[in-house]
Amino acid sequence: MSVFPEWPRNRLLLALPPRIRSDILASAERVSCERHQVLTDADQPLDHVYFPDSGVISVVAVYPDGTMIEMATIGREGATGFQAVFGAKMSSARLLVQLPGTAARIPRRAFAQAMDDIPVFRSLMYAHVHAFLEQVMISTGCNGAHNLTQRLARWLLMMRDRHDDDTLMITQDLLAEMLGVQRPTITNAIHALRRGGMIECGRRRVQILDREGLIAASCECYLLTRARIAQHLPKTYPN
Repeated sequence: MSVFPEWPRNRLLLALPPRIRSDILASAERVSCERHQVLTDADQPLDHVYFPDSGVISVVAVYPDGTMIEMATIGREGATGFQAVFGAKMSSARLLVQLPGTAARIPRRAFAQAMDDIPVFRSLMYAHVHAFLEQVMISTGCNGAHNLTQRLARWLLMMRDRHDDDTLMITQDLLAEMLGVQRPTITNAIHALRRGGMIECGRRRVQILDREGLIAASCECYLLTRARIAQHLPKTYPN
């Protein structure tokens, strides 16, 4: 702990009373999460739960032909324990690092023991799962109801909230993959946001220039997701 005086920065862990947080971290290790790293794959053992301090993890559905689509994102407001909360030992989704960072990694068995033994931790994780499911449900509806430019604006804003920085080190190929469209289609949506002065793009980089403009270009799903997560996790979501 003394080696990393700023640890943890994860808002879920920081919402716990100090003594309980110390008990939880006793079984944790601080690990690096590298870009494109698969932390847990679909249909594989769920060995660990990650509490990000920085970076962004995508929860991805993987189809038999190898295509993927993102269902939700997790930053330092949350954790990857949405399946382990209910005792799952196998993962039904791929947990893919989109923006690199660090995390507190806790063995699933220690996580399950804490769920059994520590009521305040159990209540916090139940609230997190509720907030996570709200994000998934809103995202699912958004994918069917809104156009790509609106969805792209929402995705960039949600990544910004979790990354705490206006510069996102991402590629157009990644954007196309996560939003479930072809590369030329995402290029057109990016051009629309650039023409509006909301973003600037470089090689493997997107910079948000006008957050308020991006909110206006997004659908209502972005602010609704923020409101729902903040409702369930008032101490963890950024203001």
